[in-house]
Amino acid sequence: MSSHLGRLVVNRCSGDEPLMVGGEAAGSLQGFWSWAYSDLADNTTRGVFAEYLVATALNATDGTRRGWDSVDVRTPEKWWVEVKSSAYLQTWGQDKLWKISFSIAPSMGWDAEGNKQSTEKRRHADAYVFCVLHHQDKPTLDPLDLGQWTFYVLPTRVLDEQRPAQKKIALSSLLKLGPAQTDYPGLATAVASAVEDHRRGTGKPQEDSASSGA
Repeated sequence: MSSHLGRLVVNRCSGDEPLMVGGEAAGSLQGFWSWAYSDLADNTTRGVFAEYLVATALNATDGTRRGWDSVDVRTPEKWWVEVKSSAYLQTWGQDKLWKISFSIAPSMGWDAEGNKQSTEKRRHADAYVFCVLHHQDKPTLDPLDLGQWTFYVLPTRVLDEQRPAQKKIALSSLLKLGPAQTDYPGLATAVASAVEDHRRGTGKPQEDSASSGA
């Protein structure tokens, strides 16, 4: 690979960076963020926001998000965490509450740290965090209020054992698998327990998971 085509170094921005035209500011990065991402109830934006919530709970927000990585959150302890989100309320007009479900499909993951793609479809994380924006009243919906969220945490080995090839799972079916249910303050403890359970159950020590990049 040519040296000038290697991995792009992405520096974390403050939001104050200007949009420049002919040496003059035509706007700011913060303005773009506000325009593009203010709707936290939007499916795509809510998913990224849920990743951020989990990352903050796990003290894993250094650097920037890697949207194409094989897992959503990598922690300083080398826990690999997949984050999924769903909500009863959507941005558009609704006749009824949205049915809560999540994608759990195995995939050909790309390892951002090793710059390589896996050779088999599988679930790459140690644990899954299913984030439900459980609030059901649109006038008072506020995704920034973490009291409106519930988190369900499950060791990946449980999905692999009980739903090995399943692509989606409804909340009702997820609950039958016995995930840990927690609020935001309890999230780090729940994830730590799930990661330990996964690695103990699969016989995969921490150093093996770390070296594999998944």
